[in-house]
Amino acid sequence: MVRNKAVLLGAILLGLLGILAIALVREATTASRSTTLTRGEPLRAAARPALTAAEESYAVALWPMHNEIKTSALKMTLGGLAYKLKEIDRATMKAQVDAANETYRRAEIRIRKLQPPPSLQKLHAEYLDAVGLYKQSAAEMVRVFKDGRDEHLVAAFPMSKEAGEKILRVGNTLWPGEYVPN
Repeated sequence: MVRNKAVLLGAILLGLLGILAIALVREATTASRSTTLTRGEPLRAAARPALTAAEESYAVALWPMHNEIKTSALKMTLGGLAYKLKEIDRATMKAQVDAANETYRRAEIRIRKLQPPPSLQKLHAEYLDAVGLYKQSAAEMVRVFKDGRDEHLVAAFPMSKEAGEKILRVGNTLWPGEYVPN
C-alpha cells in the first residue's frame, strides 16, 4: 500500500517535472530568439502564416469543447491526487471521474461533427485521439471503485499525460501562446 502510494506520487512528480522542463526549455528558446535581434530592429512576433478563414472557423468551433476538456482533465487529475492523499473518499473521486468522462463523451460527439478543412484533418484526428485517451484514462481510474486497487491510478496516468501532450500540440497550432507562462 505504501509502495503503491510512493509509485503514484513518483509518477506524478515525474510528470510535473516533465511539464516544468518543457516550459523552461520553451521559455529559454523564446528568450534566446528575442535577444538575437540587432539594435534598432523592432521586436516582432515570429513569422507564422495566419489561419485561413476555414481554419479560423474550425478553431473557433473547437474552442468551447477545448476549454471543457482541459478543465475536466485537470479536475480528474486533481481528484486522483486528492484521493491518494486521503483528502477525498472514493465516492467523491468517482463523481469527479464520472463527470470528466461525461464531458469527454459529449465533447467527442460534438468534435466528430466538426468539418475541419483539409489542412487540419491530421490535427483533428490527433485531438480526437487525445479525447479517446482521456476516456481510457477515466475508465482505468473507475476500476479503483470496482476492485479497490489503487494501481489503476498509476496505469491511468500515462494515458492522461499523452492526451495532455496531444492537446498541447493542437493548441499550439490553433491558439499559439495559449499556454505561455506569465
